[in-house]
Amino acid sequence: MLPDKWIQGRGLGFFVYICTQNTHTDNQQPMKKIINTPHAPAAIGPYSQAVQVGDTLYISGQIPLNPVTKEVPEGITAQTEQVMKNIKAILDEAGYTFADVVKSTCLLADMEYFKPMNEVYAKYYSTDCPARAAFAVKGLPMGVLVEIETIAVK
Repeated sequence: MLPDKWIQGRGLGFFVYICTQNTHTDNQQPMKKIINTPHAPAAIGPYSQAVQVGDTLYISGQIPLNPVTKEVPEGITAQTEQVMKNIKAILDEAGYTFADVVKSTCLLADMEYFKPMNEVYAKYYSTDCPARAAFAVKGLPMGVLVEIETIAVK
């Protein structure tokens, strides 16, 4: 417990303390579970395919790497299809579906790819679509055209 002088204060530290106390107790930390599946590309760096904390699943940005052939398809449409297949494999492994997705972040090599990416993306989210942001970035791993990060909640 914080000293009385902290409770009377208005600092950010007090806000963080209150938020932390509302999410878990000092004796019980939230469970962090690493999710991995051979049906999506293995991480190419020091990160996990996905991490589940409580009912929330955080999926790392997925690139269009085929997990079996280790190849990247040509063109933005085929690449977006592969990214969505990779996301589905991770969702499946964790026991989630596209209906559980609440947020996506789409990274594109160029905004000219937004429309064709969006056409593929719309096949997976036709109703109750998740919140989303889309950005053009200077470059993506392996020179791919699209990467999508996903958050799902049960």
